[in-house]
Amino acid sequence: MKHIKQFKKYFYLLTILVKRDIKKKYKGSILGILWSLLSPLVQLVLLTIIFSTLFNTSIENFPLYVIVARLIFEFFSTATNSAMYSIIESADLLKKVYIPKFIITLSRVLSNFIILMISLIDLLIIMLVTKADFSITLLLLPIYLFFLLLFTIGICYILATVATFFRDIVHLYSVFIMMLMFASAIFYPADIVPQKYFFILELNPVYRFIASCREIVVGVMPGISDFFVCLLLGVGTLILGSIIFESKQNKLISRI
Repeated sequence: MKHIKQFKKYFYLLTILVKRDIKKKYKGSILGILWSLLSPLVQLVLLTIIFSTLFNTSIENFPLYVIVARLIFEFFSTATNSAMYSIIESADLLKKVYIPKFIITLSRVLSNFIILMISLIDLLIIMLVTKADFSITLLLLPIYLFFLLLFTIGICYILATVATFFRDIVHLYSVFIMMLMFASAIFYPADIVPQKYFFILELNPVYRFIASCREIVVGVMPGISDFFVCLLLGVGTLILGSIIFESKQNKLISRI
């Protein structure tokens, strides 16, 4: 309830911080936010050229298969990397005026989520180009993306807290995120993973969101178990991250 009241009180500040983060990301860029549309498409073309000959026969719509995973993973990776530095980079501001610290971290996630929403235009383009069916299951996509947002916020609260006390996590996380990318079946079919190693995908929460969103985009209704797994991942991680962040936030200032 305390966070909800502070969220309402500082909502206008949150919007300013979100706008600042987006402008800062594309500062000095001629195309600006259009890079959010061009970058996934360029990477998709490269991945399709490189891997389509290997996996295209086992994946019905390879470009669509890749773009869904690419957008989701890019959001998670960029948001977590950005939010991890949020408290450290805002040290001067936090020491001068009182701002709820969770607002600082939250603004990083929301700015990247807005970019993800804009990047969904790429998904629409690929669906049109590949003549994919527009199924009613697409109405479920915002729900699963909202669960992904909750999950990412929770992870970001944890990372922002840990990074403030243990700066080496910044370097370790870059290695971890690379490992996570290869364990998310972004550009290869999940069924080529040997059964004895398939548990790695099942334990990967990001892959859970990717797999569910892929089903939605191709017109397959996700199972009820998948729905509750994504829901629990989102809400559970948000609660856990909030508890950890709240328990340490009074000590954050002394560590920056």
